[in-house]
Amino acid sequence: MTTYTWKSSETSHGERATRLRHELRAVHALVHRDLLRLSGQRTHTALMLLHPVLYLFILGGGLAALIPQSSLGVGYQTYLFPGMLMMTVQTPAIMVGIRLITDRESGYLRELLMAPVHRSTLLVGSCVGGTLTATVQGAVLLSLVGFVGLPYDPLLLMLLLAGMVLASFTITSLALALAVGLRRAETFHTLLGLVMMPLLFLSGGFFPLTALPGWARTLSDVNPLAYAVDLLRRTITLRVPDQAAAAGIEWAGQPPPLPLEAAVLLVSGALALLWAARRFNRPE
Repeated sequence: MTTYTWKSSETSHGERATRLRHELRAVHALVHRDLLRLSGQRTHTALMLLHPVLYLFILGGGLAALIPQSSLGVGYQTYLFPGMLMMTVQTPAIMVGIRLITDRESGYLRELLMAPVHRSTLLVGSCVGGTLTATVQGAVLLSLVGFVGLPYDPLLLMLLLAGMVLASFTITSLALALAVGLRRAETFHTLLGLVMMPLLFLSGGFFPLTALPGWARTLSDVNPLAYAVDLLRRTITLRVPDQAAAAGIEWAGQPPPLPLEAAVLLVSGALALLWAARRFNRPE
């Protein structure tokens, strides 16, 4: 009896290990698919990067002469830089939601669902792939840090990159949560206009949150993108103290600790992904 129990336990452990390998292989395949798409669509990627670059140097350069540095604590281009990093990672992260809908329309999603893995694994693979491609594109814009008056400090770049990973994960999860129950890409685009753009404008990426009316400031306090922008901006201040920008997110008149802001982003993304996975597990 003891020998039988030991063999059953060993067999069960081997089955779990095999199952885990299958799940991880599915995640790897979906991430690889996104990376191949990124490397194969260089023109499309360059055009997506052009948008925040134009904002940073044309809009930022023009308004820098009109907005006094004393009102922001830093030059306007430096102030705008975290918001443009957010804009850079937002577009490829949102594309994950669009691909989910187009895959459903084309029938490719139905083929994926025939794979011997959990449905939620497919969603996690899409989320990881979207997070990675968004971070890669954000890293390209991060290379321009010296053009906005910031130093090429290795630790600063690493911290900003880590912040972009968190922001990319959160936005990707939110995009999947919005897209998972939709059947038409047009509906998703309309929903994005109603949700994502207001979130970006209420993030403090373009102007201080203190300039917003009271009701809008309340919305900013529950806006994940506001925490992402504030995390990036305060990371810059941490490494370059003379570049302390105007206050962003405040709790009871004080800025929350940076680890707590990072936790808010992580928890927001995780909850959105869990909700999306629950919806995705329902039969088509």
